[in-house]
Amino acid sequence: ATATAGTTIHTAVSGTSDMDELWIYAVNTHSANIKLTLEWGEATEPNGNIEQTVPAQSGLMLITPGLLLQNSLVLKAFAGTTNEIVIHGYANRITA
Repeated sequence: ATATAGTTIHTAVSGTSDMDELWIYAVNTHSANIKLTLEWGEATEPNGNIEQTVPAQSGLMLITPGLLLQNSLVLKAFAGTTNEIVIHGYANRITA
């Protein structure tokens, strides 16, 4: 996606006791820098957005260092250019 609402990356665990710790990395395969926007549980700017410019052809870049998400909130992403940003990562589910 190139605008809100972005492409779904992860849906968090339901409820408010358990949490998902998300480590998200991005790769820009394009020849120019591209702005990546993560909609962290909501699409309301700036409250729920994390914005990062991903350098051109730079390999994996850490975008979120283990930030938490819960209560069935959804992480979505969009970028300034289509089909050039690849997102990798993992979720650690923390059970109360």
